[in-house]
Amino acid sequence: MEVRDVELNLIKISSLNTRKDLTAGTEEAGLEDLANSIREKGLLNPIIIQKTVEGSYELIAGQRRYLACKSLGWSTIPSIIREKMDDTDATILSLIENVHRADMSPMDKALAYQKIFDRYKDPNKVASETGVSISTVKKYIALLNLSPVIQQKLTTSEGPAGIGTLSKLAEIFTSHEDQEKALEAIGGFKQTVQLEILKRSKGSLSNILGLRDKALEGAFDIVTCRGLKDCSFMPDDLKNEIIRLLGESDESGKEVSFKDLVKSLK
Repeated sequence: MEVRDVELNLIKISSLNTRKDLTAGTEEAGLEDLANSIREKGLLNPIIIQKTVEGSYELIAGQRRYLACKSLGWSTIPSIIREKMDDTDATILSLIENVHRADMSPMDKALAYQKIFDRYKDPNKVASETGVSISTVKKYIALLNLSPVIQQKLTTSEGPAGIGTLSKLAEIFTSHEDQEKALEAIGGFKQTVQLEILKRSKGSLSNILGLRDKALEGAFDIVTCRGLKDCSFMPDDLKNEIIRLLGESDESGKEVSFKDLVKSLK
C-alpha cells in the first residue's frame, strides 16, 4: 500500500463502490458543500483506489471526495493505492466508508450487505466485517424482498422513512401487491405504531385495516419517559406510589414484580 497524488483522469469509479444513488438524501447539496470545504481546507482524507491491469485505477472508497475535487478542477488527488482486492473485500471497504452515512441510499446498503453475506453465508460475519449489529444487517437485507415500487421510493429523498418498519413489512408480507397495500394503509402513523400494526396483523390485510382503525383512535400510542421525574403527564401522587412500590420487597426478599405493581395501581 502506498499514498501519493494520482491523476484524476486515470481514476474510474469502480462498479464495486457501494454508493450508487447520488440523489439519496441531501447528496447533491452536500457535494457542493464538500467541494467548498476542500477548497478552503484541502483534502483531509485521501481516497482509496486500486490499480487495474490496464494501468489505470479503480475508485474503491471516497466517491464524494473524488467528485468534489473533480468539480474544483483538480488534476491530481491524494490517494491510498491498495493491492488488488477481490470483489467482496472491495465491497466491504467501500461499505465501511459509507455505512454510517444517513444520506446513503438504503438500497445501496442492502445490496452491499447481501453481497458480503453471499460470501460468508453468516450474518454474524457480515456484522463483524462491517462494524454494525446483526439486526441491522438482517433488516437491510430484508429490504431486497420488498416490492420494486417500494424499493424505488427508498432511493429518493421523498421515500418512506423507517427501515425497521419496511424490513418487518417484507418479513410479514411476501406478496408485493400486499406489501404496497399494507404500506399505504399504515402510512402517516409513527414508526412505533406502524410496527405494532404489522406485528399484530399476522400477515393479513384485513387485519391491517381493523388495526388501522384502532390506531386512529390512539390505541397504540406510547408515551416514553427517561425517568419518572420527566413524565409531566403523570400526577405526582402516582409517581410517588410507583417509586414506593418499586423500592419495596416482599417477604421472600424479591423486588415487587411489574404484575404486582399494576395490580396495586388498579
